[in-house]
Amino acid sequence: MPSTTLQWLSLVGIIWLQAIIGTNTNFPAYSSELKQFLSISQVQLNNLAFASDAGKLFGWFSGLASVYLPLWLVLLIGSTLGLIGYGVQYLFITRQISSLSFWHVFFLTFLAGNSICWINTVCYVVTIRNFLSDRQVAVGITTSYQGLSAKIYANVVDAVFPDKKAKAFLFLNSLLPVIVGLIAAPLVREIDATSPKHTRVGFAVMFAITISTGIYAVLSSLQFITSKASSLGIMTGILLSLLLPLLVPLSVKIKELKENREKLRVYHFTTEENNSEERMKNEVKEGEVQEEVGIIEEVGVKLMLRKINFWLYFLVYFFGATVGLVYLNNLGQIAESRGCSNTSSLVSLSSSFGFFGRLMPSLMYYFYSGKCRLSRPASLLAVMVPTSGAFFLLLNKTDLALYISTAVIGVCTGAITSIAVSTTTELFGTQHFSVNHNVVVANIPIGSFLFGYSAALIYRKEEDGHGHDDQGQCMGMECYRNTFIIWGSFCFLGTLLALILHARTRKFYSQKQ
Repeated sequence: MPSTTLQWLSLVGIIWLQAIIGTNTNFPAYSSELKQFLSISQVQLNNLAFASDAGKLFGWFSGLASVYLPLWLVLLIGSTLGLIGYGVQYLFITRQISSLSFWHVFFLTFLAGNSICWINTVCYVVTIRNFLSDRQVAVGITTSYQGLSAKIYANVVDAVFPDKKAKAFLFLNSLLPVIVGLIAAPLVREIDATSPKHTRVGFAVMFAITISTGIYAVLSSLQFITSKASSLGIMTGILLSLLLPLLVPLSVKIKELKENREKLRVYHFTTEENNSEERMKNEVKEGEVQEEVGIIEEVGVKLMLRKINFWLYFLVYFFGATVGLVYLNNLGQIAESRGCSNTSSLVSLSSSFGFFGRLMPSLMYYFYSGKCRLSRPASLLAVMVPTSGAFFLLLNKTDLALYISTAVIGVCTGAITSIAVSTTTELFGTQHFSVNHNVVVANIPIGSFLFGYSAALIYRKEEDGHGHDDQGQCMGMECYRNTFIIWGSFCFLGTLLALILHARTRKFYSQKQ
């Protein structure tokens, strides 16, 4: 049997990949310079922001590739697409290429957005297959690090390229995933084993490291702390925190060596007894795994698209996490229209709560494992309710309402993103997961376009009707009032659909407990 250490090492490799995969979140850092170089309007700049999300529409290509190609090759293909997409844009804004048109940059941004799907597919496939019976815990821990991507890139830029930030973000977007991909490629692979040993202790340590990393990231973002600490010191702290997960496979390896020495010491006395006991333990473990996944129906993408449960699930995600992502993408303009000057603290708040939101379902699953716990559709329902309420709370014009709503939307959006991975595997199986889940998340670019452009149209209408400032920006609660009502109503509809999905799958989940 392969060493359990390799399974834990694969988890560490996935953590590193997830920590640098959020390159699309860096778009605001260099968008103004792109706008200047291309001489484009704000609407065209919004089209470039949409292009990154539109890359997810073809994420299912990476799912198919993971079925027929080695995972390390899928990983390197994704890294290479990002290298091309961001690298050519970097050459453009550094004036080494001068002939790019708007549509060239649109395609490059689309390509870069699609590259994220390839790396994400590898991360999900390896995590689920290597930690099948603990997939919710493993997925939650690893995906939470994706919420730190913007923080990591910003710290590296502040420490190493403080004077050329826009160019530095594109440079890092193109090279960092390739470098980390080459480092992680030998680690990120499917290990042919039933279940790794010492999962309770291993995940407990991983939770402690992850939570500590998140707290450090939040604290190091606060202005009164960063003013006293150097950018290089903060970057060093973040990079060291990414090495801490190596303590888990290292400790597991040491424990394995001790166990092997103990077995050799008593081998001549208890060989037969130990063999029989080991066989019994393996049978029990295999039975537990089978009990966990045996009743899951394996569904291909064609059959999945004909199932009512899929469309209920798709729309719950669409009216929940996707609406939340659109809100967070427009957070700067929303804050400005309400007269809130501290936009950076709002962005930091949404990022940190999104990080813990991704981690929260795994913590719940870990501590209530073996006890009565919510099914995935019930968990989605529980998260959708506060999301809907948060949008209606935004109708209150106080800054407190803005901060509370942003925190709630951040944590709930992160939680839905984490829960969705396990929901896809449980409703439609693990065999076709790489394609199925990429079809599910195709709702993100669709929602980004529909919800984003409808908000922009309402914003422009209110700007013409109620006035604007010297820069032509709409000011006042009216700018987004109708948008919040529409988004809140969609979330409420998603809550009802989550209730229906829960009712339809209650019998299925009752058989699992």
